[in-house]
Amino acid sequence: MDSKRVLTFTVEQGDEGERLDKSICAFAPELSRSFVQKVLDDGGVTVNGRVRKKSYPVEVGDFVEIVAPELKEIEAVPQNIPLDIRYEDESLLVVNKPRGMVVHPAPGNPDGTLVNALMYHCKGSLSGINGVIRPGIVHRIDKNTSGLLMVAKTDEAHVSLAMQIQQHSFTREYRAVVHGHLKEPVGTVDAPIGRNPNDRKKMCVTAVNSRNAVTHYEVLETYKNFSFVRVRLETGRTHQIRVHMAHLGHPVAGDDVYGPKNGVSMGGQCLHAGLIGFVHPKTKEYIELSSELPDYFTAFLDRISKQ
Repeated sequence: MDSKRVLTFTVEQGDEGERLDKSICAFAPELSRSFVQKVLDDGGVTVNGRVRKKSYPVEVGDFVEIVAPELKEIEAVPQNIPLDIRYEDESLLVVNKPRGMVVHPAPGNPDGTLVNALMYHCKGSLSGINGVIRPGIVHRIDKNTSGLLMVAKTDEAHVSLAMQIQQHSFTREYRAVVHGHLKEPVGTVDAPIGRNPNDRKKMCVTAVNSRNAVTHYEVLETYKNFSFVRVRLETGRTHQIRVHMAHLGHPVAGDDVYGPKNGVSMGGQCLHAGLIGFVHPKTKEYIELSSELPDYFTAFLDRISKQ
């Protein structure tokens, strides 16, 4: 008999009315959309004990259970790529990802990714919950964003960490350089994010087919044309910091997607995931890890400080 894996969550206030498939993807952003659709089509999702269609609008308090089949053999291959590991035990590890490294294989990036490196390092000991091509990946950071990334080795750890992210108890703090000077030195951006209807590869602030998104920021230092800020995520939507900063009129420096056309060119956005904090799935102790600013970031700060 094939073994199964189970994920569960309860729909919270503010998320009601969302389609069931989108609700699942929001709860577990590490799951591929196609994987979620297949599980739904196979009747592997129940709401309060009843099988529901993917278009079912969820309600506050709904108990969603996802019973996923055992995954097929992953197509990605292990590769001996050096990793900057900042923490590791039998349940999880935290890696400091360099800017420019893709997290998981995809068309155009079949190898040389963080997943390829993790498969070699962990030798098969990675959570399989999130799909065929994303073993162990609990959350993601963009290719051209550097910094700390959590990886689950066991399904138990994966479920626990994903729940912490959903409940906003997983600390994620970034450093960024943004264009211009913000009006308030400390603030919060509370604006829903969804796909840009004019460009499906982009996200935008919109009330249509979107999810709530909350970003907190604090200005650490100002320069002639830029500001150095600390940013804390309350939610974790795709491109959230980049979209919210652009929405404020202060896009992240070096962002060639959401920034100005004549913006700074530095091979990627000046955005670093510098701190994460979480409750360990086994020991229940709170662990907080930090990462120093990388060379590209400090070089840019030095450059703008002389303007």
